[in-house]
Amino acid sequence: MSDLMSYLFETSAIRFCEENKPFWYTSGKIGPYFINTHFVYGNEKDAVELLSFIDDSLSDKMTLPKKVFEKVLEQYNTNEIYKNVIDTMKNYIEENINVDEIDYVSGGERRDWFFSNIIAYLLDKPHITIYKDLSTVISDSTFENTNIVTTLDNKKVLHVADLITVASSYIRAWIPAIKNLNANICWSCVVVDRMQGGKEKIEAEGIKSLSLVQVDSNLFKRAKELGIINDAQVEMLNGFFQNPDETMRNFLIAHPEFLENALNSDEKTQKRAKLLVDSNLYNL
Repeated sequence: MSDLMSYLFETSAIRFCEENKPFWYTSGKIGPYFINTHFVYGNEKDAVELLSFIDDSLSDKMTLPKKVFEKVLEQYNTNEIYKNVIDTMKNYIEENINVDEIDYVSGGERRDWFFSNIIAYLLDKPHITIYKDLSTVISDSTFENTNIVTTLDNKKVLHVADLITVASSYIRAWIPAIKNLNANICWSCVVVDRMQGGKEKIEAEGIKSLSLVQVDSNLFKRAKELGIINDAQVEMLNGFFQNPDETMRNFLIAHPEFLENALNSDEKTQKRAKLLVDSNLYNL
């Protein structure tokens, strides 16, 4: 998986903060890395364009799966990074799951579709497109035909996704949507596991959890070997991995100017910094 790690860094799918400059997250919390797994579509520009294309196509749930599939197939055939990532995922699935037992591949709105559609095609399995409102449509493996199906007679499903964090999308949407079809997600395969408890949550639901890359000390070590980060950054990353809130609280206490500067920064940063202060997210 070392090539895959290199692709994550090369495409900025995983970005590490500069020393003593953690990223601001939407939640108002801060952290030393940012993950946009879908950038391994080849690069940020292509990934953003596909997301925009998906947004423009969401109004027609029946035609969207084929439209997205045509885009990802073209990218698979022309972009070396994306092709290698997808081939790595396909091989990993075949090594860890008896593919004959998989009846369907599913993917949820929106970033899952960067990976689930092409994997369904390569495994020659029909694809279940899951929307955020829990509605579903089912396409054959070549996406030539898409239909609404109400029951799948207890079929077994592999869910393919970009990322798993705390598995909120699985619990809120993907698992219930498949259960509504009288089927079960039996396996999950993601590109990146942020190692924040999602794997344990879906395994408690009886789902085998697979991931190509885990955000842990091995990833940080590899980044240092590649000269992407230094010892001080590794120390913060490892601390964050072990105890994110305590590590970031200690950072804010040691660097009061960081929060002060954020409160006087651009509008987006101000909003997140104010959320941190008003909600007392780090018990400062």
